[in-house]
Amino acid sequence: MTGDTVNKWQIENGCLLAAGQVASPNFNQRPDGCPISLLVIHNISLPAGHFGGPYIQQLFANCLDTEADACFADLGSLQVSAHLLIDRNGVVTQFVNFDQRAWHAGVSSFAACENCNDYSIGIELEGCDQISYTVPQYDQLVSISQLLMRYYPAITLDRIVGHSDVAPARKTDPGPAFDWGFFRQRLLTKTTNT
Repeated sequence: MTGDTVNKWQIENGCLLAAGQVASPNFNQRPDGCPISLLVIHNISLPAGHFGGPYIQQLFANCLDTEADACFADLGSLQVSAHLLIDRNGVVTQFVNFDQRAWHAGVSSFAACENCNDYSIGIELEGCDQISYTVPQYDQLVSISQLLMRYYPAITLDRIVGHSDVAPARKTDPGPAFDWGFFRQRLLTKTTNT
């Protein structure tokens, strides 16, 4: 991606323009009067540690072929989603409109506020805790995070967190392979230069 990646992204009526769109049924309405004020970063790979293929999209669309891999057996009844997925090549897919409540954080809390799904946006990075994320993923995540911070001003730098921060007893993602210092420095640099 080039340095003008940030200019590529725009939000219109909760839709990230220029992103691929795959509708997930796994969402509902946000509570009335609940502003979007948190960005939660996750990771996902299906099967675990394997990248590419249709399985993440299938999972979020409730059409995962549970016979495609033995580890999928328990996923057939799972109803999960995220607002966005950024794959290893930096390709971005939107599953749930930002104005809707995606089912990404589960039982969660941030700054003593329960149910993070009510007030957060969830971004999945194709990856796993122990494998480094790619430069295209960081490029897209930085650009999209900057856009979300402008569009939803209650999302501030200290309100961009990992799944492990809002559900520490259950979750470890995005894991130690995610370079928070690198991400935040790039985000700060881009934010101050726009």
